[in-house]
Amino acid sequence: MTKTAGTATETVETDAGTARITWHGAKKARLVLAVSHGAGGGIEARDLVALAEVLPTHGVAVARVEQPWRVAGKKLAPAPKTLDAGWRGIWPALAKSGLPVISGGRSAGARVACRTATELGAHAVLALGFPLHPPGKPEKSRAEELLGAGVPTLVVQGGNDPFGKPEEFPDGAFELVEIPYGDHGFAVPKRADISQDEAVSLITDAVVEWTGSLG
Repeated sequence: MTKTAGTATETVETDAGTARITWHGAKKARLVLAVSHGAGGGIEARDLVALAEVLPTHGVAVARVEQPWRVAGKKLAPAPKTLDAGWRGIWPALAKSGLPVISGGRSAGARVACRTATELGAHAVLALGFPLHPPGKPEKSRAEELLGAGVPTLVVQGGNDPFGKPEEFPDGAFELVEIPYGDHGFAVPKRADISQDEAVSLITDAVVEWTGSLG
């Protein structure tokens, strides 16, 4: 499925319920990028949609993953351990092609990717809008999750993200790309020096370059 161009949808049973994968195939795919959503949104997030449109043209198949709670129509995300269980459950479907899998996600999905990367044998981690701390509570840091990923990691962070601005991140074995003016969803204000389309292009350009550098 990942070796031919096109889109397909697949449901997967996990210990947390039924998950759903929307595949965006690539001709002669060399990597699979699996990305999940955050606690407050779905796979229609602007960054996930853009990556699914752009990366397949660069040899990276994209799998946009909906956690079971979203598939079931629930409005609130469950506890982290349940999110991790859902991600573990879909992993065999992501890895069945035999291609290296980049584990990724936005916000809460990024945390899941970091927490499970080593255990699942992820090739790398893509963290979009990593929620370093709850808004206004920098003392409640989640840096350990990011630093503990154990594989090559790229963080793409909005310059005005209330969950953690780029300058708040600790030093560590990860790359960080700032999207100027961007909030937690990479939305930029109209007064910004860059347009919304330019901000999204910065995201996709950074991920294309990074995936191209992965062995």
